[in-house]
Amino acid sequence: MIVLKISNAREVVQSKAGKLLAALSPAGLDESIVESILVRKLIENLSAEGLSGEVVSVEGLDIQDRQLVVGEAVHVAHHETF
Repeated sequence: MIVLKISNAREVVQSKAGKLLAALSPAGLDESIVESILVRKLIENLSAEGLSGEVVSVEGLDIQDRQLVVGEAVHVAHHETF
């Protein structure tokens, strides 16, 4: 299993959509946009290599000091099979 933590979603949205749009959108929306793009690109690239599997976006997990931290409300935000 591979876990990715995106830590610069706001900056990416800001660089792609402009500072005004980024200032108007909440941080959670920025993270959601970046995760959607990441999931789509991962599926495209992994499928092109002949791999199959699942990509899942999970809310309520975090990584701190090399430890996986499980929050009180862990749930699947997005699930794609490829």
